[in-house]
Amino acid sequence: MSSLLRRLWPLCSLLLLVTAIVLLSSGGTEIVRRQVTQALIELIAVVGLYIFVGNSGLLSFGNVSFMAIGAYVSALLTMRPASKAMLLPGLPDLISRAHWPTLPAAIAGGLAASLFAFVTGIPLMRLSGIAASIATFAVLEIVYIGAGNWTDVTGGQNSLIGLPIYSNIWICLAWSVVAIAAAYAYQETRSGLLLRASREDIVAARAAGVNVHRHRLIAFVISAFFSGIAGVLLGHFLGTVRIETFYLDLTFMILAMLVVGGMGSLSGAVLGAVVIAALTELLRRVEAGVDLGFVSTGAVPGLGDAVLALALLLIILFRPKGLTQGREIQWPWESVRTGAARTDSSPLMSQPVSRPEP
Repeated sequence: MSSLLRRLWPLCSLLLLVTAIVLLSSGGTEIVRRQVTQALIELIAVVGLYIFVGNSGLLSFGNVSFMAIGAYVSALLTMRPASKAMLLPGLPDLISRAHWPTLPAAIAGGLAASLFAFVTGIPLMRLSGIAASIATFAVLEIVYIGAGNWTDVTGGQNSLIGLPIYSNIWICLAWSVVAIAAAYAYQETRSGLLLRASREDIVAARAAGVNVHRHRLIAFVISAFFSGIAGVLLGHFLGTVRIETFYLDLTFMILAMLVVGGMGSLSGAVLGAVVIAALTELLRRVEAGVDLGFVSTGAVPGLGDAVLALALLLIILFRPKGLTQGREIQWPWESVRTGAARTDSSPLMSQPVSRPEP
């Protein structure tokens, strides 16, 4: 029992952290609850990105395109037929008459994103290094340009309005729990372990018989599903879907969260999302101007983006593996059990055990 609890501790601790944040903020104002709801949506997007990036070691710029696909599919399935007839007169009859419940529509959005990831991933997952990253950015561009010009289905550059707004703090918490649990379960599977082995040494992994292409594709498809769910929740949080929402700003934000927390661990993905969401909200308030009575500052446009970029730069320079150094949260009594065998003084993150010199 103790060994099982120790193995599941990283998952349990992350779920406790996210739940505690939600419970503490649920008694706040409506503005606070909306801010936490948006942060939870971003957390789901970061966890979705981690499933592929963290396990494969390949940087992906394309996950925001999966968010766009999920958002558009769910929007088209949940909007009232009368609204679709007015906004999208050229929409095929089968879609224009559809009016699905929100949960099946959300799952359909995630599955549509996964299907798109599967089709594009078959050739893309054979690439490595910077070539793979550029290819995923090309996928983002294709979706952005395609959705921005497919006026009969997406409305082009216009917004799809009239979506049912159901993404509240509790629904987003539930999806966050599902995303974190799924990400942890995947990285503990045989496929996840083999993919991380290829991340450390792809030549040795292939020599040992690991089908790197297949395991990358599996991670890519699972990653796309949760990115699609994040897009669904964002669309039904804002009440509108517009392609400009799913482009470079959101891409940079999600990547910054993952890099700051640490791409090598699920703990890094979650902690990075929490830290950057809190920092972004603080900077947004400072940017709008602060009045404390004894001191006040005027609006400082662009401060938030500048500080966020500086924080990302400092992390890359001085802590390139992120805040967690690519490690999961440690079992609280692990340091007591292994004591002097630890090579790092951090009490929170699991560290490698030192080996005696031969």
